[in-house]
Amino acid sequence: MARKSRSFIAPAVPIHGVADRGKGVGRTADGLVLFVEGAVPGDIADVFVQKKKGGFGEGRLERLLKPSPERAEPFCRHFTVCGGCKWQHLQYTAQLEHKNQNVLDAFQRIAKVPVGEFQPILGAPETTYYRNKLEFAFSNKRWLLPGEMTPPSHPEEILPAFPGLGFHRAGAFDKVVDIQHCWLQADPSNAIRNAAREIALEQGLEFYDVRRHTGFLRNLMVRLTTTGEVLLLVSFARDETEAIRAFLDALLERVPLTTVVYCINSKLNDTVFDLDMVVYHGKGFVVEQLGDLRFKIGPKSFFQTNSAQAKNLYDTVVQFAGLTGTENVYDLYTGTGSIALYVARYCRQVVGIEEIPEAIADAEENRLLNGIENAIFYAGDVKQVLDPVFVERHGRPDLVITDPPRAGMHEKAVRFLLDLAAPRIVYVSCNPATQARDVQLLSEKYEVLKVRPVDMFPHTHHIESVALLVRR
Repeated sequence: MARKSRSFIAPAVPIHGVADRGKGVGRTADGLVLFVEGAVPGDIADVFVQKKKGGFGEGRLERLLKPSPERAEPFCRHFTVCGGCKWQHLQYTAQLEHKNQNVLDAFQRIAKVPVGEFQPILGAPETTYYRNKLEFAFSNKRWLLPGEMTPPSHPEEILPAFPGLGFHRAGAFDKVVDIQHCWLQADPSNAIRNAAREIALEQGLEFYDVRRHTGFLRNLMVRLTTTGEVLLLVSFARDETEAIRAFLDALLERVPLTTVVYCINSKLNDTVFDLDMVVYHGKGFVVEQLGDLRFKIGPKSFFQTNSAQAKNLYDTVVQFAGLTGTENVYDLYTGTGSIALYVARYCRQVVGIEEIPEAIADAEENRLLNGIENAIFYAGDVKQVLDPVFVERHGRPDLVITDPPRAGMHEKAVRFLLDLAAPRIVYVSCNPATQARDVQLLSEKYEVLKVRPVDMFPHTHHIESVALLVRR
């Protein structure tokens, strides 16, 4: 007996808020809370409910009955299909308001501590073409739009391959949306990607099949800098020298590239951080600039993907830190040392800790590149490196800056910070929920003096938050 579907249409649902991942939040007449893909606050819509559990449900906008005044016309032809910029249908001023509220709610509902001064969100100076790095995937299974695909007339027929180069479709790991124009990265990014696709088709090269792990072309990464340099990284599945040379030479003839690097990835996953890099053209790295600091960035480097807003973020950190030139500073989860190097001029010494050795190698190179002598970097897990011996070696900090990954700080690291009892902590976070959780633990000894959200990624639900904690 066929199992009955539990999906249904919820009529005329008013959308009143935004959930953590950018979905609209509404409530039906009988009290069911719905998280709705494609809806924005102020909408009234019929909702196709796909899942329901208890008093909550998930669904998508089925029919818009009354559009919100906060709605905007999406500017990208790939919107809703690509899934990268999920808030293009929401005015940017409204995006900032909801992100601002998201951070405030996290401190009120999770941290449950008073905030001395909640500063208004710092919006991005550019809402399009703001990313300095994008990664694209080659696939022999392009995501087909309605009407593009004809089903086979016989079960044994093999469907034709539809090669594409773009972003993985959300929920379909083996297919990519073939991107013609992306609004996330400035020229020549679109020209590079489109030329790569054209050359691959002209040369008859195989696009990768992620299910069968066959094909030749796997991934393409483009990095631009504010200094005008362009780095291209191409990932090939096989080491076929002649084919690699023909493809890269053709690219160099058609588009401007400062440096070209490639790698051979025969693994089942797409990560390249454990692979050898081959410099095919140029110096193998590019140079980015934030303020008067220069950063050497290679194909494996970790760096803020919004250069213009990164400077504003770091300026906020400096403002909150209130350094006078005499302080000893610890920078936890330092990455490539960008924050540590940025604050070095304002303090006596800064000591950075980062788990990824390659990132620390970049930090050391950038320290030398900028002639900075009062910064020290260590590779290792923060919760293991930060111990009494470390403190005895480098002195007790006057300020701790921490910028952990989305998961936040390990509880062991939080407990050590409580024992360390530095006078001030500046906590930078890309996840207000985990930041608020850690702040709640730190509230045993600290009060929150200031908080400011910073929008690094317009048209997405992602938000950075900077908090200043002062020892009681």
